[in-house]
Amino acid sequence: MTIHDNTHPLPAPETKDELRQTLLDIEAWEASQKDLWFWEKLGRLPFQLLDRLSPKALQNKLAQAIDEVGSFVQTGGRYLISEQSVLDELNRQLASRQSNPALAGAHTLGEVASLPLAVMDGAADEFARSRTLFATAQGATTGFGGLFTLAIDIPAILGLSLKVLQEMAMVYGYDPNDKRERVFVIKCLQFASSDIVGKKAVLEELADFDNEHRQRDAISQLQGWREVVTIYRDNFGWKKLFQLVPVAGMIFGAVLNRSTLQDVAEAGKMLYRKRRVLERLRSG
Repeated sequence: MTIHDNTHPLPAPETKDELRQTLLDIEAWEASQKDLWFWEKLGRLPFQLLDRLSPKALQNKLAQAIDEVGSFVQTGGRYLISEQSVLDELNRQLASRQSNPALAGAHTLGEVASLPLAVMDGAADEFARSRTLFATAQGATTGFGGLFTLAIDIPAILGLSLKVLQEMAMVYGYDPNDKRERVFVIKCLQFASSDIVGKKAVLEELADFDNEHRQRDAISQLQGWREVVTIYRDNFGWKKLFQLVPVAGMIFGAVLNRSTLQDVAEAGKMLYRKRRVLERLRSG
């Protein structure tokens, strides 16, 4: 096991010009989020058909799972994750980018904010890759059973989405144990599943998120967290109805869960990355 010596300095931070260029890249990505892809357009159709097709017991189980996801905003619940795996990955990324692997790493989440952006980005990409692979396998498994496993898949993908967004938060030095950060996580979730109007609204809300007054507003807005989670579920729409056919649903489930996690992870990475870049520009 590598022992990190905190008496050695971290690599030099990014220059102002590098940070400004990174910000331009992120803003270009935001501008590219113009519209929903084809299946998401279909997903806007009412989810009521699935509700009618689902036995009452499955509907109740789905509602209970969504309530658990909603409780994440208030308490974190069982969806909060350990930071140690994130610190380990960040330190692996740092060691791979410097000639002396004994240079200082991050031993606590508070130290992560000082790491180079390249290290954060590398860790974010690794978590996105691994969670997307897991979601793909999960979608194939739940899709195999058609209707009877679909009610398991939706809360499962919601939970996995919350997990990867928390990992993105920690990668960029933010603590999801803080309720304010869980609000940001839910906003990322909302951004990933919204149409162009919704995405613009979320970006406006997050533009000044670290302003204390805006944070209080955001927390107040999310007292209605159920609406956010319900919209997220409804946006699956017809996408998830393709999974109703046993066996064939395995293919649809794998592809659709993969695209969902890719979208969520990308949104989390870019929105947290932007926030970190802006903080560095302000503090510099």
